[in-house]
Amino acid sequence: MKLSARNVIKGTVKQVTPGAVNSEVVIALPDGTELVSIITKSSTERLGLAEGKEVYAVIKASNVMIAVD
Repeated sequence: MKLSARNVIKGTVKQVTPGAVNSEVVIALPDGTELVSIITKSSTERLGLAEGKEVYAVIKASNVMIAVD
């Protein structure tokens, strides 16, 4: 698999919370950090996402916003 995105992070699915349309997927990274993604329920099923499955989080963004109080 080759991607144009430079940010590819390997992790393990910690939790999948399905909804009517979308699913929340929590990915545990090797250092213990958790990354959360919302994807369609059909993508969750097509990818066979379940607790313990090894996955890659692919991040491609042209903007990152930062805010402070």
